[in-house]
Amino acid sequence: MTPVDDKLRLRRLAQNSVFVILLISLLALPGYLAWETRTQWDVSQNERNSLSQASEEVLQKLDGPLTATVYATSHDAQLGNVSKIIGDFLSPYQRSKPDFNVTFIDPEEQPALAHEAGVQTNGEMVVEFEGRRERLTTFNEQALANLLMRLARPGEKRVMALSGHGERKLDGVGNRDLGEFGKQLAAKGIKTEALNFAAAADVPPDTSLLIISSPQFDLPEGVVDKVLAYIESGGNLLWLLDQEPMHGLQPLAEKLELTLTPGVVIDPQAQRLKLPITFSMGANYGQHPVTHNFDYITVFPFARQITINDSEEWHSVSLVEAAQNGWVETGKLDGGIVFEPMYDVSGPVSIAATLSRTLYEREQRIAVIGSGYFLANSYLGHGKNLDFGVNLVNWLAGDDDLITIQPRATLDGSLALDEPALTMIAWGFLIVMPLIFTASGAMIWWKRRRK
Repeated sequence: MTPVDDKLRLRRLAQNSVFVILLISLLALPGYLAWETRTQWDVSQNERNSLSQASEEVLQKLDGPLTATVYATSHDAQLGNVSKIIGDFLSPYQRSKPDFNVTFIDPEEQPALAHEAGVQTNGEMVVEFEGRRERLTTFNEQALANLLMRLARPGEKRVMALSGHGERKLDGVGNRDLGEFGKQLAAKGIKTEALNFAAAADVPPDTSLLIISSPQFDLPEGVVDKVLAYIESGGNLLWLLDQEPMHGLQPLAEKLELTLTPGVVIDPQAQRLKLPITFSMGANYGQHPVTHNFDYITVFPFARQITINDSEEWHSVSLVEAAQNGWVETGKLDGGIVFEPMYDVSGPVSIAATLSRTLYEREQRIAVIGSGYFLANSYLGHGKNLDFGVNLVNWLAGDDDLITIQPRATLDGSLALDEPALTMIAWGFLIVMPLIFTASGAMIWWKRRRK
């Protein structure tokens, strides 16, 4: 072998060594950077693998360590590794809140601990925050967000609903009742009770909010006096009105300095969503904490107009305006519905209002909604009625910093491929690509050998 061949061999050896070093460095550098700086991107449609902004904000309101104990097995005949499934679900929450500590306990290996904690199902989680404890068995963002909101809520809120005069019931199952709405409030840590003045002398002093929802019979004068006394003392009120008679509550409207126009709001825009024109579409909202960043449609069936009068006592906001091209129909609805300039009131129409004032060094809050139907069981699922209603109650009860979690639809589900497609993918990755790489390597080796 000549000196030239030796130099050429050494040069190739040096080149190959440098190439190997650079290749190893190139492969190792991303791994090192990934280990030192934990950064990730969610490229799924609708960002289904990331927390919503609302969930992030609820976590931020939990000032202090949050602990969770998950009682789940690693081997389940139907679900597989339940511990891993729950762990993956909780990972985004732990990244958002570093002091969210999660402990896993296998109830099969440690049955005594599971029994002591009162665990009933495989995959149950017990969450604790500042001495309060909640349980979770359904793992999705909405369910966990409700749990976190209950933990974040400062103290229990007591909401009383006036009853005994045919009002809509917060635990009722009828179409006109508010039972589904009541369940949602309970899931978010708001306790609801019926208030019947036949059994109660006055509104309990620890009441955070009184709800009056569409009584069907005239309220006795003594009951109206107690309601007015509650307002005079600074109590918060949610008044749901329909187009029906006032049933003795006209003094309450006078106390709040509101004019309640008879008739039903007609909104032609409802036809675009294939709804009756007697359904008012809420899309124009006033500047208010209830509607802050609330850019959704709400539906108010058979709404009535609420006119805010100038007042030195109350600060009033028109919360919802509807029927931009509609009117208030004062005639009967069983015939042809046509705008009559002499009798009807042209739109836009205010159908919801809030009032507030400072009394006894605290803010008194009142909301008057011109449709009791919008939270009824039959119509709660229309638009974003539920979220609007929860925002209302949170603001009225003094928890306006707790927002409604907007559940996101999962747009990109599982990928289903037929048998030929799976076969092509298998051949491509397991046979064709390895053969291409092998042939390329052999060709490079043969060319170098011939030099």
